[in-house]
Amino acid sequence: NKVFKPSSKKESVSDKTSLAPPVLFIPYEATNSSIIDIKGYASPQSRIKLYLDNNLEKELDTSEDGSFVVKNIELGLGTNNIFGKTVDDKGNESLSSKEVRILYDNEKPVLEITEPEDNKEVKDIKKVKISGKTEVGAQVFVNNSQVIIDSEGKFQTDMPLNNGENNFVIKAQDKASNYTEIARKVIFKPS
Repeated sequence: NKVFKPSSKKESVSDKTSLAPPVLFIPYEATNSSIIDIKGYASPQSRIKLYLDNNLEKELDTSEDGSFVVKNIELGLGTNNIFGKTVDDKGNESLSSKEVRILYDNEKPVLEITEPEDNKEVKDIKKVKISGKTEVGAQVFVNNSQVIIDSEGKFQTDMPLNNGENNFVIKAQDKASNYTEIARKVIFKPS
């Protein structure tokens, strides 16, 4: 009997570690929404514990195929660390799943247009330089064409002009899909 007791303890430890942690599907690194749903899967007909910044946020049962959706997880501004654990019918918990980091950002990126000024008239060359600055890490588009940004957030591109009025929409968008748009009109009047 005395020999069996330590081995039965070992079995319960190995049972615990053999329980697979859940897999979480969060297909983005950043969001501008404070409330998200998290999908995933785990062992069929088990229970999931979802943690947000090391606090137990929600507990729910998986479906028969092991899939689950944790609805209405409220994120804090900045980086949120999310992981889950699987719990079997005996109350054994798995190891933690891989931690997923999500940035919640609800501020529009700064966008400054250095040139051209609005309603600029061009006579000689059938193109205009569009330049400015935005926050580092954002993307810039001029009429839906992406423009390269340097390490300080500065950008510059030349755009062709048609005769008469030319409208340009300059858009800066951050990783969380917040965006700022500025419109510029350039008039080409050949001399």
